[in-house]
Amino acid sequence: MPGPTAVTDSLWFRRFHPFDTAPVRVVMFPHAGGSAGFFRDWSAELSPYADVLAAQYPGRLDRIDERALDSLPELADRVYAALRPWADRPLVLFGHSMGAAIAFEVTRRFERDKVAGPVRLLASGSRAPSEPRDSAVHLLPDEGLLAELARLGGTDERLLADPELREMILPSLRGDYTAIETYVAEPEDTVQVPVTSLTGDNDPRVTLDQAGDWAAHTTGGFELKVFPGGHFYLTHERAGVLDVLKSHLREI
Repeated sequence: MPGPTAVTDSLWFRRFHPFDTAPVRVVMFPHAGGSAGFFRDWSAELSPYADVLAAQYPGRLDRIDERALDSLPELADRVYAALRPWADRPLVLFGHSMGAAIAFEVTRRFERDKVAGPVRLLASGSRAPSEPRDSAVHLLPDEGLLAELARLGGTDERLLADPELREMILPSLRGDYTAIETYVAEPEDTVQVPVTSLTGDNDPRVTLDQAGDWAAHTTGGFELKVFPGGHFYLTHERAGVLDVLKSHLREI
């Protein structure tokens, strides 16, 4: 069983507010270019209800010396292996954008191996897994890659304005975009757990239909939640998204 107190007791997850006796764990998967710190405040608000893990992908912050993974299946394999020791209680997986696809593939691996763990998947800001991405941001030069990140929002502008910091984040950013833009699931790929798709009504990357098409990838029930905003609607609609999460935690 995982150690009770260490915040960084795994390279792959951060426990900002450990809750060792919680009846359920929430696992948060950040977007392309994102890090576990994106969910630090979310963890604080969820900590009375659940033990919260935030995924930390290679190639950023304290993992800056590691090679960024540019294959989403490989990312899912590695996350799955790291998450299995934490599956000593029900898991609720929440992923935003690229994180939603990783959460989906991690859930599929639990179910493939008949390992108990995920009981619900929340996919935020993401088109259905079998719908190809109609973009090739990962092939853009560095400035184009950074411009796309700025256009979508969700990244501190001070970070993008600092030349040294930009150089530090570019390898992981390109790796993340390569991973998500080259990923596509088969139409028949499904999970057994209920899926909640959450999206902004003005997301330039995900239409309402594409968010609703997640229904075809679960046999366990589906709901669609629409919020005002763009791709990073969840930054200003955090309270509403947390309400959705908390309602599912109360059910469990």
